[in-house]
Amino acid sequence: MGSHPGVDTTVPHSARIWNYLLGGKDNYPVDREAGDRIFATFPGMVDMARHSRYMLTRVVRHLAGEAGIRQFLDIGTGLPCMDNTHEVAQRLAPASRIVYVDNDPLVLVHAQALLKSSPEGATDYIEADVRDPGAILDEAARTLDFDRPVALLLMGILGLIEDYGEARSIVRRLTAALPSGSYLAAYDGSTADPAYVASLERHNGRSGGVPYTPRSTDRIAGYFEGLELLEPGVVPVTRWRPEPGPWPEPPPVSCAGGAARKP
Repeated sequence: MGSHPGVDTTVPHSARIWNYLLGGKDNYPVDREAGDRIFATFPGMVDMARHSRYMLTRVVRHLAGEAGIRQFLDIGTGLPCMDNTHEVAQRLAPASRIVYVDNDPLVLVHAQALLKSSPEGATDYIEADVRDPGAILDEAARTLDFDRPVALLLMGILGLIEDYGEARSIVRRLTAALPSGSYLAAYDGSTADPAYVASLERHNGRSGGVPYTPRSTDRIAGYFEGLELLEPGVVPVTRWRPEPGPWPEPPPVSCAGGAARKP
């Protein structure tokens, strides 16, 4: 793929590495090299990428369906891929409004080109950093009505905040702006598999990109403090309301998450 203005193609970026692991083409040699190094030391990374994406789909389907949510704030959305948030939500509720947030200019280019809303709903894209929740909320208010319930999605993004206290503070500031009846859904890499943790440590030490910090399931659960966790709680992504069917048991993955309602 060609480069775009404002995109640094010499340093790997988490959104582009993730895109590569999911089989996408929106990445550069530096991202593929980083992805290959991770895969070489931790082959389960591809399963993790895919099954975390499947959890996102199931979460959005539940929120847009049974929970009746019509507004979604998806922070750290990454590059457009299979079943993006607006596609899942608007299939069930065409009037859904979705705001995507990422800090990679390449994501902005692709989002503007590919993330087309249904005629009844709306999609918007904000180029911003999760570390600046105030700016995100101000911009999102152009599309979302914060007097009505909003689903806040923080999928795989909080591990990029190295300090756990700062990550918790960001979540609190974002959820504080949401009215009663809103939801938080989040997952992140967990410390359940030592091979995954070791692979990330090697990647963080040599990539030059933003380091990623996996956390224990208890720490991931801490993001939902004060909210009403939906069943089955904070669990590996493969175990969050899996689709019923005759297919084989999914592989264990070192990624955990959940969803919760703001009372």
